[in-house]
Amino acid sequence: MPEILVVAEHREGELREVTLQMLGKAAELCASHGLELCSVIIGDDVRKQAGELAAYCDRVIAYSDPRLAHFSAREHASILAGLLGERTPLLTLMGHSPWSLDLAPALAAKTGFPLATDCVDLLIEEGRPKAVRQIYSGKLFCRVAMKQAAGYLVTVRAGSFAAAVPSARQAEITWAPVPPAPALPLDREFVAYEDAGSGEVDICQADLLVSVGRGIGDEENIEPARQLAALMGGVLSCSRPVVDKKWLPKYHQVGTSGKTVRPRVYLALGISGAFQHVAGMSGSDTIIAVNRDKKAPIFRVADYGVVADALAVITALKARLSAERAS
Repeated sequence: MPEILVVAEHREGELREVTLQMLGKAAELCASHGLELCSVIIGDDVRKQAGELAAYCDRVIAYSDPRLAHFSAREHASILAGLLGERTPLLTLMGHSPWSLDLAPALAAKTGFPLATDCVDLLIEEGRPKAVRQIYSGKLFCRVAMKQAAGYLVTVRAGSFAAAVPSARQAEITWAPVPPAPALPLDREFVAYEDAGSGEVDICQADLLVSVGRGIGDEENIEPARQLAALMGGVLSCSRPVVDKKWLPKYHQVGTSGKTVRPRVYLALGISGAFQHVAGMSGSDTIIAVNRDKKAPIFRVADYGVVADALAVITALKARLSAERAS
């Protein structure tokens, strides 16, 4: 049976969220088009991660070897090219990350499969995948049709899809033999892994984001917004101007030059709604916008809108929530 193959991405022993998001979209496509869902994981001692993947798909293929302890595009491309040649999945998904920026082009060159990168949606029409990408810095969405081929490669932007929900089933796990290392001179050496985008919080994991823009006025108003986020059980995020002013670190930023998020609730305070910001949060389940300008673009994507001063709303919400906690 034709299948969709998801290449699992993991760091420091943990599956990355984009892997679960790809599995969620792949499961939806498989259910609609009668496809099987398969996941492949490559690394050293990946028993734990393979077991986790088994709850989301029909089959898990695992490659485990000490030499695969650290990501190598050369090693991964060699292994995956052999796997794709053997199974010929209709669609192979990878997260659009530093991994795939190195891996996906090499895999496309080895297999001859067409490649679409940084995709925010996927569909299958007449048996052929089509990808949706953003162009002109997120102003427009375009649907990409790829040339006829035995299989197709796609890299998926993190946050584009909801994470998969685990099922009671446990897929079969196949421990595949690791092929010999490519007979090529070593062109790079792994030194250390350092997540340059990490910080005190991970806004991509939050169910509720309290996001602030330049409309909050001054840097001193960041702390009240942070306190409000804590009272609401959420996480503080921001638009690019707040980072440019150095009021908050980069890892708080939402948008095309920050992170793409999909929280259950996104509270936008004093954010005008430039398309670069909207592109990073429009997938949120519920968007609540507060802005003094009733014509602010943020209201076009908001489910609920309040025309008011952002700081006044922060103060009022803090007082209300604090009173409720005290009672």
